[in-house]
Amino acid sequence: MAGATMDKIVSLCKRRGFLFQGSELYGGLQGTWDYGPMGVELKNNVKRAWWRANVYERDDMEGLDASILMNRLVLRHSGHEATFSDPLVDCRKCKKRFRADQIDPTEKCPEGGAHNLTEPRPFNLMFKTTVGPIEDDDNIAYLRPETAQGIFVNFKNVLDSTNRKLPFGIAQIGKAYRNEITPKNFIFRVREFEQMEIEYFVMPGTDEEWHKRWIADRVAWYQQYGIRPGNLQQFVQPPEELSHYSKATTDLLYRFFPERDESKQFDEVEGIANRFDYDLTCHTKGGKTAFKDGSFLPNEHAVLKQTYFDQPTNTHLIPYVIEPSGGVDRITLAFLMDAYEEEQTTEGKERTVLHLHPDLAPVKVAVIPLARNKPNMVEMAKRIKRDLQTTGKLRTLFDDSGNIGKCYARQDEIGTPFCVTIDHQSLEDQQVTVRHRDTMLQDRISVDALDRYVEERLG
Repeated sequence: MAGATMDKIVSLCKRRGFLFQGSELYGGLQGTWDYGPMGVELKNNVKRAWWRANVYERDDMEGLDASILMNRLVLRHSGHEATFSDPLVDCRKCKKRFRADQIDPTEKCPEGGAHNLTEPRPFNLMFKTTVGPIEDDDNIAYLRPETAQGIFVNFKNVLDSTNRKLPFGIAQIGKAYRNEITPKNFIFRVREFEQMEIEYFVMPGTDEEWHKRWIADRVAWYQQYGIRPGNLQQFVQPPEELSHYSKATTDLLYRFFPERDESKQFDEVEGIANRFDYDLTCHTKGGKTAFKDGSFLPNEHAVLKQTYFDQPTNTHLIPYVIEPSGGVDRITLAFLMDAYEEEQTTEGKERTVLHLHPDLAPVKVAVIPLARNKPNMVEMAKRIKRDLQTTGKLRTLFDDSGNIGKCYARQDEIGTPFCVTIDHQSLEDQQVTVRHRDTMLQDRISVDALDRYVEERLG
């Protein structure tokens, strides 16, 4: 059995309608990708699974959907305007630009020999725009580089409107934008992406325990939906590598690059940070933004204090924050890679299959007429498809795109758990054949019992 590589996943995604290069018709736009018919279903299912686990199944979480455009002051006092940058270098010979911490020193220059690189200089990653008809400094705004700041500036709004008590969290899924110097590796590093972030507010002094609990919860979530334990690692960032806002950060790393040397196979899929009271201090009236060099920016613009009143101690305090933050695109890519398998059937044939968790699979059931030129058989297949679809629980697909073998192969490659086949006998006995994706075993089921049969096995 063979597993996934990035090249195999890219090929599958284009062939089966998961992902396409952004603006491909006009030569593409680097760092952008469009989710196709199967991709948008998979991505939405990933987001639903995350939201269900972190909002619906908890009693200590609220949801939020903040705007993408933000007042410039938000990103000034968060520290982004001053520090959200990557080191940029130019090659004096070929004029290409690179991230200084990612360029291979042995890489050959197209103009011959090694690159002749300039000294690194900071390059701010935020996309800048103007709001309104006048383009001047007073109207500058940014596309948010993360969803987190929308949560922090709404902390008091959510607190006052819900009467929450610590500990509690605010969850958000939304787009973010970063002008990456060198977007690469498919959807691993892009300029437009989605994040799933939680800011979990706790009493000072309880933050380290909550940090450990959130790390364990997030690892369990990945494994629940099919990520194999051996493909997920935890990396505790050493003190010298921590962001200026972080007291402690543990990254969850996934084996995105199995074809590389073992030491280079894993990269970040999610980070869980203990941000102590940094963010609410930045965004509170009379607070300040502290930088790594010891300097600080006083907040003279916020109109209220972002504090929490603790009734037992009769004090106002600034909560500490635990932040689990993952990119939807990277998480979707991880599920695709972990589910991918090339295997030999018992008949000696090769097949490619996505063993996606049923909750994540883009299509739950495919309904296939054995003979697409038989009107009665096609009508029965379409009726069964409609009946399954109208329950509102199952994304169902009618498939008559080829012979039965080709239909099965197509559904295996998009991860469909069940194929329901209508044959000549079905017209007489009102029974259909249900094929299981993972085992390829088949059951003969009455049409009347089909809904319950599938629902029980999908969980």
